[in-house]
This record gives sequence, C-alpha cells and structure tokens, in this order.
Amino acid sequence: MMEYIGATGAAVKFDFVPIKQDIDFHFILSFAIDADPSGTPQNGIFSPYWATTLTPAAVAATKTRYPNVKALASLSGWSLGKKVLSWYDPPDHNLWITNAFSSLQSLVDTYNLDGIDIDYERFPKHSNESFAYCIGELITYLKNQSVISVATIAPFYSTVFPYIELYKGYGNVIDYVNYQFYTDKIKTPKAYLKVFGNRTQQFDKDKVLPSYEVNGRGIQGDAFFDALRLLEDYKFDINGAMIFSADASAENGYYYETKTQDLLLNISTAGR
Repeated sequence: MMEYIGATGAAVKFDFVPIKQDIDFHFILSFAIDADPSGTPQNGIFSPYWATTLTPAAVAATKTRYPNVKALASLSGWSLGKKVLSWYDPPDHNLWITNAFSSLQSLVDTYNLDGIDIDYERFPKHSNESFAYCIGELITYLKNQSVISVATIAPFYSTVFPYIELYKGYGNVIDYVNYQFYTDKIKTPKAYLKVFGNRTQQFDKDKVLPSYEVNGRGIQGDAFFDALRLLEDYKFDINGAMIFSADASAENGYYYETKTQDLLLNISTAGR
C-alpha cells in the first residue's frame, strides 16, 4: 500500500496512520523538489519540502516499529506554495543527473529512505525526451549503486504521455505505477474498471495500482471499495493501492487506510 504524506504542511505524523503487519506499507514523503523556496529551478539539487513533523528520527522510529514499512521521497509535485512547478529541461542532461543523484543520495541517507516516486505534473513543450532520459537514467543509477530499492511513477490523464515515454525506455527499473485515477473524475465502479483497464494497456498491468483521493476528486466513499472488488472479479491482480493523502485522512480517523488494508489483505488471502 502506498500513501502520500506531508504535502499540505499540516503537522501530520506517521504515528497517526494505522498500519497492519501483514501489508507492505510505503509512506511517500511529499515532496522533494529541485527548486529553491521561491520555485527557481536548482538543476537537479533536491531539497525536502514535506511537513517538518516528518523528521529523520520519525522515519527511523516508524520503520523500527513496523519492519513492513518503507519510505520514499516523491519528486516535485504540483506546486511549491503558490508557484506551479514544471519539469526543468536542463541544458546539460548529464549534469542534472549527477546533481540529482548526489542530492537524493544525501536525502536517502539522512531520512533512511528506500526509494523515490516521480511526480512531475507539468511539462513544457517538446520535453518528453529529456524527462524520460534524465529520470530513467537517474533511477537506473540510484538502483545500480544500491542507493534505492524501490521506484514508482505517478502520471495522470494530462501527463500520461511523458510517463509512457519514460516507461517504454526504463520500465525494468520502475516497480509501481501510482496512476492518479481520481483526476479522471470517474464516479462509479464500472467507470473505474474501464479506465483502469485502459491504463493497464499503457503500462504493465501488474504494476498499475488503483488509487483514491480522500475527500477529493473522482470516486468517493465505499464506491472505491466496490471498484476494488470489481477489479478482482475481472481478474485484475490487485497488488496494492495508492491513497492521497494521509494529511486529508487525519480528519476522518484514517477510515480509508484501515478499510483498504483490510480489503487488500482479503484479496491477497483469497488469491493464495
């Protein structure tokens, strides 16, 4: 299970989130951004902008308490304050990769991270090639040097093509696709099934995770769990789920995290 945390600046804590021992749980810290506080690009030098409550000590304590927990840094996101972020098309691609590797290695060491999630959400024209090359080579380098063990990507409907290019060239080093199904604004389980099937044709069907936005866009409430059951009925292997986000879930007692884990556990057990 994947859950984004820390994106809103709220004083959210790992301890608030219910975690079942039988479910692999990935916290995705949101966000690490290669920009200064004003949003000016820093050519691959990433800094953490997630909630200050999510400290290195908090990560370490959570992973010690729950051996099934991993922690990832999500790269970029939609905005930094009021500044909308875009993929920075670097003039020297290899320098960007070198800077990104060094800065992310430092973040991994400081926060005891296991991986990265790619969540660039806005692209200038004709930048797909540089995005695919820079990000693909970065993930490959980080994995080859054993800096990370997990890499995920988070496309949505208007960014799917740059991510398809990335996946075509580097799908072997990408572990999961956290597609943001809630951006498709689908409201019913049947509509969710159709869109999910379409996205599994663009990416590896065994790596695409269903997703849900708490109190947000797209399918809501128990209809999401009905959609998961429908996917299972249609023989899709449900290898997890992505939730955005723990910050919003804090307001409802993490109902969706608990129920999602219960359902995933039931699906996993039934499939054995």
